[in-house]
Amino acid sequence: MKIEYDPERDLLYIYFAEPATKAAQTVTIAPGVHADFDKDSKLIGIEVLEASKVMGKKIEFNLPELTAA
Repeated sequence: MKIEYDPERDLLYIYFAEPATKAAQTVTIAPGVHADFDKDSKLIGIEVLEASKVMGKKIEFNLPELTAA
């Protein structure tokens, strides 16, 4: 796992795979929070927009159950 924060864009990204892994699908799981999945529907990362605002609050979300096509 790798965590990056860009203070200029106030963007937080949590990597669960190598950063070079391409997202095949992105799902909005909460306002300003997006989950990226690879071609095998495995979670590869979570992006948090306006992270300084969001992280000051309790965040709860459920990831949707995805099935392979």
